[in-house]
Amino acid sequence: MIQDRPQHVLVLSSHAPSLINFRGPLLSAIVAAGMRVTAVAPDFDGGTRSALAALGVDVVEIATARTGMNPISDLAYRQALIELFRRLKPDVLLAYTVKPVIWGILAARTAGVPRVVAMITGLGYAFTAPLRPSLKQFAVSLAARMLYRLALPRADHVLFQNPDDRDLFRSLGFTPRPERVSVTAGSGIDLVRFAPSPQPDRPSFLMLARLLKAKGVAEYAAAAKRLKVRYPDVEFRLAGPFDHGPDVIAASDLKRWVADGVSYLGALTEVRAAIADAAVFVLPSYREGTPRSVLEALATGRAVVTTDTPGCRETVTEGLNGFLVPPRDAVALEAAMERFLLDPSLIPVMGRASLALARSKYDVNQVNAEILAVLRGD
Repeated sequence: MIQDRPQHVLVLSSHAPSLINFRGPLLSAIVAAGMRVTAVAPDFDGGTRSALAALGVDVVEIATARTGMNPISDLAYRQALIELFRRLKPDVLLAYTVKPVIWGILAARTAGVPRVVAMITGLGYAFTAPLRPSLKQFAVSLAARMLYRLALPRADHVLFQNPDDRDLFRSLGFTPRPERVSVTAGSGIDLVRFAPSPQPDRPSFLMLARLLKAKGVAEYAAAAKRLKVRYPDVEFRLAGPFDHGPDVIAASDLKRWVADGVSYLGALTEVRAAIADAAVFVLPSYREGTPRSVLEALATGRAVVTTDTPGCRETVTEGLNGFLVPPRDAVALEAAMERFLLDPSLIPVMGRASLALARSKYDVNQVNAEILAVLRGD
């Protein structure tokens, strides 16, 4: 259809900084394709606003809680979205993370948005809750699943970041017809910004993640504690912010892990130097969409230890660019990490294999071209 104005894409997020940290290259690509872009999220800070403005992206702030299931606030969020969509009249909605996907789809259908695209960047707490959840945890998980089942079939297209999540949602009856579903290689990685760097002089490890139980932080700390006894000169570093919700790590736990030998680098706004200073990257997550931190490590040329779980397993070919371990298994994680200390020659060889994988599969330009085609309805 010929339009006398640029196509208007509204990108809906639950966390404003992610629009730059995780979607910046995509937003830039959408603008470069001649489309108008409006980014909508809660709690914009000045830096995020300025960075989006520099990309040519308009900003609208709208309140919502990232976690929890409060029916009153969630329905208020949906109503606010309906009013916003009717006022801005976007041609396409691109929503990612749980609440924007669910309530964004439902609001867009009520408001008459012509095309609705959902991006499933990870399944979150609803699918990584403890094996024996509390009543509240069970209720949150059940509610999220019911709402996914209600909303997702109404999307024009659903993008997944790994085939396991796609297959799970398909088996649960959450997704629309197969031709309206596709899988991308995560969000891709900027191979210019995250360029290969020389290996450090000594073996060292880094875990970079939000401080959540489902990221496997406790398992990493336990493995580091035992390895530190045998290898006192090896650095075991941890970086990442505290988060909100039922899965958050307690500050007292972090304090204890630091006392046991983990070096905490804080919540880094710039991670490239930390990755370059590490010989091996570790992410023992219970489940991911596709972990951006691992992609950053691949592009930097680092060997990786991660879990044999959805989202993570696609980033490592066992024995080629790293090792896969079971989730929630600190002993297996310790053994995999120790292999690099027993044979440091693995580090540069696997690092080169990681870089080759990043270049062949995860180039952000390739991934963004696939997403743009979906937004256009090609």
